[in-house]
Amino acid sequence: MSGHSKWATIKRAKGTTDAKRGAAFTRLTREIAQSAKEGGGNADTNFRLRLAVEKARAANMPKDNIERAINRATGVGDDAASFEELMYEGYGPAKVPFMIKVLTDNRNRTVADVRKTLQKAGGQLGEGGSVGWQFARKGYITVEKKAAGDFDAIFELALEAGAEDIKDGDDQIEVITEVEALRPVREALVAKKYHITNAEISYLPSTSAELGDHDIERVANAVDALEELDDVQQVYTNMQ
Repeated sequence: MSGHSKWATIKRAKGTTDAKRGAAFTRLTREIAQSAKEGGGNADTNFRLRLAVEKARAANMPKDNIERAINRATGVGDDAASFEELMYEGYGPAKVPFMIKVLTDNRNRTVADVRKTLQKAGGQLGEGGSVGWQFARKGYITVEKKAAGDFDAIFELALEAGAEDIKDGDDQIEVITEVEALRPVREALVAKKYHITNAEISYLPSTSAELGDHDIERVANAVDALEELDDVQQVYTNMQ
């Protein structure tokens, strides 16, 4: 899955502008709020919230913003928020399958925005299940390779903790788990002081599409356009 890791790295690098940072903060705020709404506002007992808060801190989100998002979701104060988590499926340019995760307070607005953005990019929104069969919901962890040291040591540790697969990528080591194994595998790596750059529930493609440069650019532009929508949290494709 090294292609997945490279793509994530490229997206992080492209997200350094102020506009990108603002959009990222919006996505992180909603993820924190949804996590707190579902499992409570204590990150020590709510694993999803812990991951969301760690991502927010890694993106340098101010502590006040994080606390405000948790308070809104748990009904503290006058600005309580309520979002609905949905997954849209469809095809982007070059018939590349797209899985689009959203958090929205108005599903009619969101589906219209997603459909319009996909169509403008040369794709189309599909029915539920139209492309989902090409993806598997997995735990996904990346470890900074430069500071990781011995790959075999990480391999053995992660496997013993319950990992399904471990890949030695160019810049990062990728650890794939079943969803329920994400927490124990992550905690085992943290206990050994490995630098985890990402830990999340992801949708990983069963196969990868190899595209030419022109189509790669078209798909990348479509992903960017979707992620500029406030309601879109994450876009998954099988682009290599």
